[in-house]
Amino acid sequence: MNDNHVRIVEVGPRDGLQNEKAMLPADVKIALIDRLSSTGLATIEATSFVSPKWVPQLADAAEVFQGIRKVPGVSYPVLVPNEQGYRRAREVGATEVAVFTAASEAFNRKNINAGIDESIERFRPVLELARAEGVKVRGYVSTVLGCPYQGEVPVADVVRVAARLHQLGCHEISLGDTIGVGTPAKARAMLKAVAAEVPMAALAVHFHDTYGQALANILSCLEEGVRVVDSAVSGTGGCPYAKGATGNVASEDVVYMLHGMGMETGVNLDLLVAAGAWLAAQLHKETASRVTRARTAA
Repeated sequence: MNDNHVRIVEVGPRDGLQNEKAMLPADVKIALIDRLSSTGLATIEATSFVSPKWVPQLADAAEVFQGIRKVPGVSYPVLVPNEQGYRRAREVGATEVAVFTAASEAFNRKNINAGIDESIERFRPVLELARAEGVKVRGYVSTVLGCPYQGEVPVADVVRVAARLHQLGCHEISLGDTIGVGTPAKARAMLKAVAAEVPMAALAVHFHDTYGQALANILSCLEEGVRVVDSAVSGTGGCPYAKGATGNVASEDVVYMLHGMGMETGVNLDLLVAAGAWLAAQLHKETASRVTRARTAA
């Protein structure tokens, strides 16, 4: 694998939109994903097959997934919480899925009303079915650098959960700073600890920009050898636990930084900026991307 290449996992259509107050119609979501598909992004998380009761913003998952243009060479993974969600995703042709848990016991209890071990048991059938059907599964571990309920999250817990997901068959583990409290030294130490148990090539980082630390955190993890970075076009998402906070780090800003470092992403930044500006207009809010603001300032 080219060590100079970083794969961006675009999570805006799922992780971004599920935390936005504005409800976008399915045709707008389809148009967003189609725009993103033309930018050179290799992985675009399309939607989530969780219960519409939990995430009303993504109640149109089947319609959206069926409506998007599937560009050859681009992956369109979807989030599934359990076997039922997995079967719904497979019915509409999904070939990659993602499952999720947290490194914080308190967060899991608040979020899905189950402890860490119980949450993993819930999606064990998903991993078994996926293995039998040749479907790739990504695992998300949230609250890796802090929890809104319990505060500090021991690194040993992050390592244990990430290693467990990898053992169960997740081909990639995304380490998420859900509330964006992490700083570069902590992010680096957490990644190094996990990489001692899970191969670095199987790890991704997912930083929220709540405290403005996301790019710095990504840089410190790139220096450790991570080569997969999650981000959301236009920095969509907000953080449900921190009022007024920005959400995911903006894909435009990550790509600008990477290209400035001489790294390759395969992404056309101009097209990505255009997609982000378009999305911000659909959401009737200012983009959270510094690059897009700088390039579109009157």
